[in-house]
Amino acid sequence: MNKPYQPLLLKIIHNLQGFFVILAIATAIWTYNTYDGRWGKIFLPDWKEIEGIHGTFGLFSLLIFPFFILYAFHRGGKKLVQNDTLKQLKVINKPIWWYSLHRLTNTFSLFALTFAFFSGKMMDEKWLPKGELNHFWYFLHLYSLLVVVFTIALHILMNVKIGGFSLILSILNYQWREKDNPQLWLNNIKDLRLNWHTKITVIKLFIIKEWQNLALHFQILESTILLIILIAWLK
Repeated sequence: MNKPYQPLLLKIIHNLQGFFVILAIATAIWTYNTYDGRWGKIFLPDWKEIEGIHGTFGLFSLLIFPFFILYAFHRGGKKLVQNDTLKQLKVINKPIWWYSLHRLTNTFSLFALTFAFFSGKMMDEKWLPKGELNHFWYFLHLYSLLVVVFTIALHILMNVKIGGFSLILSILNYQWREKDNPQLWLNNIKDLRLNWHTKITVIKLFIIKEWQNLALHFQILESTILLIILIAWLK
């Protein structure tokens, strides 16, 4: 049996996103432990600077997220909710049922991260140092942490269920096939320097074609998430 293979671009974006999200979660727990702790604390020292570190990792995650969204809907659409997913979920405990659950989990994970990023951006960095722990957006951000942890765990479990540990390891394997050779990316970038106005027209046509080729539900989901991200940045 052939080993699962993940495209190199997916590995880079997915792993960068996952790396910074995990660091943001870890520092969020430490931030809660330092400034709040009303529902219990763990054995970590209080560290006032941790909130700023958490914000930095959250910002890095947010910067990568739009690229992750674009890849997910335009190149990884088969791993997201399909038009017939709800119908396939009626075929309980069959292979297609597990694949449909996997797609549903992946899609839900995108919205969970969106929820976390948006609620985090709505917060004021002065609230916690001033002891203001009852703000609406702070509570939502705490809940979003729980949701993200749950969806990440479910995402991993679903991947193990449908592809075993080899599927998990494939996202960490940075060997690439010839079509994913980074040298091809460099050549494309060099080509963009030539005849720039023509390239801009080609890029515009490419974006329009990509959008038109998306299924309607993908257009709605992608637009919704990107709009939420834009509103968060404009806050």
